Amino acid sequence: MSRNSVERFSDRVDDYVKYRPEYPASIIGFLKDEIDFDSTWKVADIGAGTGISSKLFLENGNQVVAVEPNAEMRRAAAVYLADYSSFRLIDSTAENTKLGDKCVDLVTASQAFHWFDLSKCVAEFRRILTEAGYIALIWNERRLNANEFLRQYEKLLVEFGTDYGKVRHDKLTIESMEKAFGSKFFLKSFPNSQTLDFKGFMGRSFSASYTPAKDDHRYEYMLGSLKSLFADFQEKGRIQLLYNTNIFYAQI
Repeated sequence: MSRNSVERFSDRVDDYVKYRPEYPASIIGFLKDEIDFDSTWKVADIGAGTGISSKLFLENGNQVVAVEPNAEMRRAAAVYLADYSSFRLIDSTAENTKLGDKCVDLVTASQAFHWFDLSKCVAEFRRILTEAGYIALIWNERRLNANEFLRQYEKLLVEFGTDYGKVRHDKLTIESMEKAFGSKFFLKSFPNSQTLDFKGFMGRSFSASYTPAKDDHRYEYMLGSLKSLFADFQEKGRIQLLYNTNIFYAQI
């Protein structure tokens, strides 16, 4: 991970904690059925951020070590997951986790995955996984065309996003995963959503690294556009963001 990719969320941690969508609990049941996953598996959550993805596995009773290079994100995760004694945080990167050889049964990564240096992290993941270990890449992909509100929201992000086109998760496919890892991958999608008032909608929007920061002259223009969009489509003071939660998984 480059310094830019590590630091670009530092001023957005509060919004990230409050307004990013969680992951469906049904993912755990799916993994249990599909790969015999259970609470005895040791999990390494790479690029764990504020701990949203780690929580999914901690609630299943797993030991989770979270690898996160951003100090503000680590502090937020430590507070968010303070009640879980089986949670451990490490200041390290996807390319050099500082974990021991063959020490975890599942490597997981979520929204941070597209920032990783693939050529380096593939070798690192193989090094820390047990012989029968799996990788599970999990992220929320916003539905862009399900209704007119989502279509207009996408146009807004394209207009104001600083590097939006470069960081889209929909560029990651089974084919690209198989090419990178040299292993057979599978994909499962789950429906997910957020229902937000305007404060939540604003926080969710500005939690993204590709939206203007508060000291950017475009920030106020984007805020005005968000207010107009919300006013046009809100129902009883709420809007709904729709997602597909995708899980790419493989034994590597």
